[in-house]
Amino acid sequence: MKKLLFFALVIFAGWKMYTEKLQPQNPEFAGHRSEVTSQASSNRVTPTPSKPSFTCDGRQHCSQMHSRAEAEFFVRNCPNTKMDGDRDGIPCENDSRF
Repeated sequence: MKKLLFFALVIFAGWKMYTEKLQPQNPEFAGHRSEVTSQASSNRVTPTPSKPSFTCDGRQHCSQMHSRAEAEFFVRNCPNTKMDGDRDGIPCENDSRF
């Protein structure tokens, strides 16, 4: 039993080290990490819309959007969005707020 617990602890420590040190940092999803600073954010390229200024921050659903324009930006520019079920390019068609 002690060997199994030790083995699990070693596996967890290795996984933790991999996710923190070896995996590339994504400043948009880094959360509370203080080492991700302006240097990392200045290296990324994001399209700049003319009027509203939106950034991909991990939101995926219509309930997390504040406007139709924001939802359209996320569908066009951000990965893994779940706002356009029929894939016709129009997000949040059934959301009555927009």
